[in-house]
Amino acid sequence: MMKKIRFVLHTTDETARDAAAKACAHLQKEGLDARVTGDGEDTAQERETLFVCDDPADLKKKTGAGCRAIAYRHAANRAADFSGVAYIFEEIEEIDADSYIKAYQRLSGEPWEILETKRLRLRESTVEDVDAFYEIYQPPEMTRYMEGLFGNPEDEKRYMADYIRNVYALTGFGVWTVIEKETGDIVGRCGYSVRGGFENTEIGFLVGVPWQKKGYATEMIGAVLAYGKEALLLDRVQALVKEGNGVSLRLLYRLGFEAVETLEVEEDIYGGIYPGEGNGRRVRAHAQKGRYVRMLKTF
Repeated sequence: MMKKIRFVLHTTDETARDAAAKACAHLQKEGLDARVTGDGEDTAQERETLFVCDDPADLKKKTGAGCRAIAYRHAANRAADFSGVAYIFEEIEEIDADSYIKAYQRLSGEPWEILETKRLRLRESTVEDVDAFYEIYQPPEMTRYMEGLFGNPEDEKRYMADYIRNVYALTGFGVWTVIEKETGDIVGRCGYSVRGGFENTEIGFLVGVPWQKKGYATEMIGAVLAYGKEALLLDRVQALVKEGNGVSLRLLYRLGFEAVETLEVEEDIYGGIYPGEGNGRRVRAHAQKGRYVRMLKTF
C-alpha cells in the first residue's frame, strides 16, 4: 500500500517546481503524505513510497534500488529520455490522487480497486482468486449458459497471470472480482471485455449460487455500467446472452438493454487447454459455436 509520494526534482525551473508544490498541496488535501524533495533527501528505499522523478538518472537509480518510480515531464526537461518508463505524468497539478495510487499499485503488482457499492467491492482479479473461482463455477447450473474454467487449475492460473499482464496493464479495464463487503467472500465476477469482430465493449457477469437472489447482480451490473459511462467514457455497451438464458435476458432488459440480433459466437477456442509451457499453441482451427442474443445499451 502506498503511504508517501515524493517528487524528486532535479530541475531549478520555477514553473516546474511550482507545479509540483501545487500537486503536493492537492494530494495532501486528499489525505496523502506528499512533498517535494531533492535527490538524496528523504529517499530511502521504501516500498510504500512512490517517487516522481524529473531526471532519467534519478528515476533509473530509484527503480534499480527496487523503488516504485514514475517520470515527471515538464517544459524544462522535454528532451529527456524516459523511454521504457511505465508512467510519465505531465501537468501534475491537475492529476488526482487515484492516478498516483493506481500507478503505484501497477508497479507493485497490486490489484486496482475499481468501485464499491453498498454491499459489494470490485477490484482487479489476482492469481490467488482462481481457487475461489473454481468453487463458484462448480455447480452445473453455473456453466449451463457460459463457458467454464480450464480443466487444469494451473492452466487457469497461467491464463490469469497473462490476463493481468496483457489486459489490465494495457487497457486499464477488464473483468473484475466481486467481493461481499460484510464477509470478504468472493461472490462473483463482473466487468468489460473487447471481443474480436464486434464494435462495442462487452459486459459480462456472474454471481455464485450461494449469493444469488440477493439483488447482487443488479447492484454490481448497475455500478459497472455507471463506471463504464463515467470513467471509461463508453457510449454503448453490448452483452451476449446464450439462447435459453431467460434470467440474464430479463435482468438486462430491466437495466435498459435492448435485443438487437441473434447470432453464432465462437466458444472454447483453446479446446480446454491454455497455450504455452509445453502445450504448444492450441488454438482450435474450428472452434465450436453457440447461438447468442446480442443486447445493446446506449447511454
